[in-house]
Amino acid sequence: MGKVTGFKEYKRVDETYEQVDDRLKNYKEFTVPLSEKELKQQGSRCMDCGIPFCHSGCPLGNLIPDFNHMVHQEEWQKASWILHSTNNFPEFTGRLCPAPCEQACVLGLIDNPISIENIEKNIVERAFKEGWIKPQPPKKRTDKTVAVVGSGPAGLAAAQQLNRAGHTVTVFERDDALGGLLRYGIPNFKMEKEIIDRRIAILEAEGIQFKVNANVGKNVPVEDIKNFDAVVLAGGATERRSLPIPGIDADGVVQAMDFLTQQTKVVFGKEVKDQVLATDKNVIVIGGGDTGSDCIGTSNRHGAKSVVNFEIMPKPPGHRSPSTPWPYWPLQLKTSTSHKEGVERNWLINTKEFITDENGKLTALKTVNVEWKMVPGQRPQLVELEGTEKTWPCDLALLALGFTGPENYLAKQLGIETDARSNYKAGTNNYQTNVPNIFTAGDMRRGQSLIVWAISEGRQAAHHVDTYLMGRSDLPLKGSGDLPTV
Repeated sequence: MGKVTGFKEYKRVDETYEQVDDRLKNYKEFTVPLSEKELKQQGSRCMDCGIPFCHSGCPLGNLIPDFNHMVHQEEWQKASWILHSTNNFPEFTGRLCPAPCEQACVLGLIDNPISIENIEKNIVERAFKEGWIKPQPPKKRTDKTVAVVGSGPAGLAAAQQLNRAGHTVTVFERDDALGGLLRYGIPNFKMEKEIIDRRIAILEAEGIQFKVNANVGKNVPVEDIKNFDAVVLAGGATERRSLPIPGIDADGVVQAMDFLTQQTKVVFGKEVKDQVLATDKNVIVIGGGDTGSDCIGTSNRHGAKSVVNFEIMPKPPGHRSPSTPWPYWPLQLKTSTSHKEGVERNWLINTKEFITDENGKLTALKTVNVEWKMVPGQRPQLVELEGTEKTWPCDLALLALGFTGPENYLAKQLGIETDARSNYKAGTNNYQTNVPNIFTAGDMRRGQSLIVWAISEGRQAAHHVDTYLMGRSDLPLKGSGDLPTV
């Protein structure tokens, strides 16, 4: 695979970025792509490693050495075919996936791993540019109908696979535009929404029907989907976590998703009443994950006076922790492009109270430093450190604390069993709920997770839905590239 001595001849080279001052002026993507020659060299670094662990690191089972080799050979169309054979939407994962495949790369044992994610993005962008990605409607239709609830990556993947099996698929989306959290949960500077729209146009041309502003269980009665032969619930894990502390209802304490959604709608000229702005404010982002990072980038684009980030966990090491050896996903400090745009990061800190003025408007918050006490056989215990209380000036507190699980109104109305974490209960053996013709996939089934897992689950659920409807299925499961989706 690749060039036999390529990993010795070429060092890893990543995309560069526009200067911070320039990119903070707008909400566009700001990567500076590599040249075709540089991309070929990066593909050439892929070792003939015998057992490619990148496959096991990737929840989709992408055929990574194969498409790397095609890039090395300058066979870009073949690379696109191979990539799409296991991944419906590489333009999403190539921008947004944290790339567990790279952390499992064999070359990573001795050098920087292959730049798999960037190669993936460039393959699919080349394919769109050259017109290789075309609608592939099924040659014949079955008489079966499928309702997919949710148009995030899991729902879209399931919809495309089932449509290509010949079933008539209708996707219900509760927002005013398609894409789920890809649309409104991911800032435009990480993925411009035209990227979603061009793929949706392909899906529509293949025959998938989409209904927006269609919240099943709310403004769309659940009886409407009971008329379908099968249902796939892929509504995500959207129940937001909060903080049960004094002042949580203060004017100025805002959920991260509300903040990010509003800004994306404004970018596209949609009316947003009383938009929450960080302009000239002391902003504190509570939560150190990707959503927190997105809030940091958005706040800096608003022109915040200051941006501070709190994380309750310890600061990760700068290099892979011995507790997470190769090829596992590493415990390691992540510094995003948004962090580099300006933020004060703090670890092992717990918010205790939001302080308001006489009008209920947020003016500050109180914190205390903490440590995690490890007790053998027990869960780690959070211990507050005496004498470390501090008051921070704060005009806007953004809660980026993740999600506790899916919302339960659909489960209640459809009679779906849930687990202890409120996830809709279904096993990976068939993704089938306790209601035989209702299946579930993605974050709604597994809880908050990665986009690559959502696509993988959508694909696998589609296989089992097809089997349920037809008695058998030719749709591929993980790692099987026998049904190309380009």
